[in-house]
Amino acid sequence: MRLASAAATVMCATLAAGCGGGTRQDVHEAKGSFEMKILKASFPSTQAVARPARLELQVRNTGTKTVPNVAVTVDSFSYTATTPELAANKRPIWAIEEGPGPKAPSPVESQEVSPAGGGQTVYVNTWALGPLAAHRTQTFSWRVMPVKPGKYTVSYAVAAGLSGKAVAVLHSGGAVHGRFVVNIAAAPPATHVDPRTGKVVAGTYPPIP
Repeated sequence: MRLASAAATVMCATLAAGCGGGTRQDVHEAKGSFEMKILKASFPSTQAVARPARLELQVRNTGTKTVPNVAVTVDSFSYTATTPELAANKRPIWAIEEGPGPKAPSPVESQEVSPAGGGQTVYVNTWALGPLAAHRTQTFSWRVMPVKPGKYTVSYAVAAGLSGKAVAVLHSGGAVHGRFVVNIAAAPPATHVDPRTGKVVAGTYPPIP
């Protein structure tokens, strides 16, 4: 037991040394609860494959303290495939064409494809747009392309920081989160021109599989 304890101590010390002397990533993040709310949440409930859509969230700091780093995590942009022997089992439901935040400047003239947006973080499905002062609003916007038909639930959650020390809460004390239920059709609705008026008339979406 004494030997196992000593080995564990050495292992912990080694891990701390390998991580910059044990410096935590969240050492500078303020700790506490920050009152926030969602002013607007929009994502079309009916979409079609290959027709771009936009998900938008407007988040407001309703408290009296500056939020350290307002962030949003969006789940269900992808699904887990069950086909055996896949190199990666994560497959997109929506391809992200453009993420929240300003585009990063390119050192040379180039044509970017699907820029991630300046708000992208190393955390999975999470974007952050920096500090948010009291009574100010920040907008998160994603331009996405549906690629898989079906019915899906997209969940999102707002955070006041990336490390869990700063927590976003509603005035009631609950979590700041929500969801969308979206139907993605296999094809866009057929349209036709009314011969009497010359106007384009939108058709109906095909049935959702």
